[in-house]
Amino acid sequence: MDSGTDSGLASQGAGITVQRALELPGLRSGLPEVLAGADRLQRTVRWVHAGEVPNIASLLKGGELLLTTGYGLGTRPADQRVFVRTLAERGIAALVVELGPRFTRLPAALVDTARAAGLPLVQLHREVPFVAVTEEIHTEIVNGHYALLQRAEEVHRRCTEALLGGGGVPQVLGILAGFGGNPVFLETPDGQLLYAAGEGPEGADPLQVWEGLRGQHKDAPPSGSVLVDVPGGGPGTGSVRARLVLLPVRAPLGPVHRMAAERAAGILAVVLMQARQEEELAARGRGDFLTDLAEGRITAEDAPAQARVLGFKPGTSPLLPVVMRLGDALSPGGGWAVLARAVSEELASVGVPVLLGVRPVEGRVLVLLGLRSESERPAVADRVAAALRAGVERAGMQRPGAQPPVVVVGVVGGWAAASAGLRHAAETATAAQGLTDRPWYDARRLDIDLLLWRLRDHPDLAAFVDRAIGPLRDHDDRSRPPLLPTLETYLAHAGRKAETARELHLNRQTLYNRLARIGELLGTDLEDPQTVLALSLALRARRYVP
Repeated sequence: MDSGTDSGLASQGAGITVQRALELPGLRSGLPEVLAGADRLQRTVRWVHAGEVPNIASLLKGGELLLTTGYGLGTRPADQRVFVRTLAERGIAALVVELGPRFTRLPAALVDTARAAGLPLVQLHREVPFVAVTEEIHTEIVNGHYALLQRAEEVHRRCTEALLGGGGVPQVLGILAGFGGNPVFLETPDGQLLYAAGEGPEGADPLQVWEGLRGQHKDAPPSGSVLVDVPGGGPGTGSVRARLVLLPVRAPLGPVHRMAAERAAGILAVVLMQARQEEELAARGRGDFLTDLAEGRITAEDAPAQARVLGFKPGTSPLLPVVMRLGDALSPGGGWAVLARAVSEELASVGVPVLLGVRPVEGRVLVLLGLRSESERPAVADRVAAALRAGVERAGMQRPGAQPPVVVVGVVGGWAAASAGLRHAAETATAAQGLTDRPWYDARRLDIDLLLWRLRDHPDLAAFVDRAIGPLRDHDDRSRPPLLPTLETYLAHAGRKAETARELHLNRQTLYNRLARIGELLGTDLEDPQTVLALSLALRARRYVP
């Protein structure tokens, strides 16, 4: 790798540049003059060798800076040209010739061949002790290598701390992406994307990079990429569990980034082996995509291509967004990978394209479905809601006695509508926590609840609830029977007393007495439409105030 970042150190790996070697006191004291390859001085010097034999190229491995007084170059121009060409073919970093008894100036054949071969050629006008030069450059190389190891170990330390602090694979990939300044991908051995972290050029979503670059170069990754296998299985098995891919789309990648990736791969191997997180990572990746779509970080124009990367290909079908919010139903011991697999298996029978993702932090499962027609919405919503709740039970994430998760279904439309629908459904599902009377809720029918939830921290909302139903709450705290359930049922049945009495298992006279007492405590007429509206809002708002 001929160029890079990190002050010329990380990009050069276990070496320094030819330019840096010439700037060190040893070679600088020889008054170096570059005769060829001035544009190649950023080459890596892996090691230094001194020699005077004609066949010295056979003793080299590549990347060396060769020091010589020229006795092995030969006297004939043909021999000199062969000497330089073989060194260039071997891939040495540079040839440094000290002028003196053998040459007072370098032959034209030597210089011309070096220029044609692109080999940096330097002549020294003063004698220098080669042993001192060798020791100095080797010390610089070793120190540089140690500095790279320190930087890679710092990444390893941060990844380890993230895991000990409760983080997971996404945090490790995020640290690695931040260190390299490029997007990082975790893929299966056969090239299927598990998770992406970081940003592409100009802040682009990493899925765009995957679709546009990695997806088209699986057999031959772009030049400068870093690919590191994440081992799997037991020691010595040689199996590969996953693969880390770093793509140089924002900045060059150097050996220090490979070192860091190799150390991160070791951590990922342990995490994946212990927790079998591949399924959860894939589900989280899809959840991140759906969340980014909902929050406008992915445009409707870019979404279809990125969804294809994740295996969702609805074509021109109308899209139906669905969000499940687990809330207090979430069991600490529950597994998101198990949940994702269980729900996916339950949804397999629905018969439409499905993209399912999880967001453990928010306790959400997000789903996007491709319908054949908008008329399918109610039937598909029924089946999806049933599949989601069955998946929660199969995953063991439902606490005994806890309220069931809330499922909210958005509106049907294209990708732009899916973006707004996912956002609306996600917010509404949070606002609807505690509702238990339906298997799923239409997001549009809960707009009042959403509005009240958004006002939950405003003191005016608490004051409104207190004014409207405060006397009934005070009564129910001191006396029996409680009157708030009677009022709720009465309003839910739009003031129809017979239906209210049947649901409450009361005779009519008892109901009339309770309604009269409610009117007396509130000082209002329960037949007044404005009063009914205010009381209905207050009863819905009390879930959001202390």
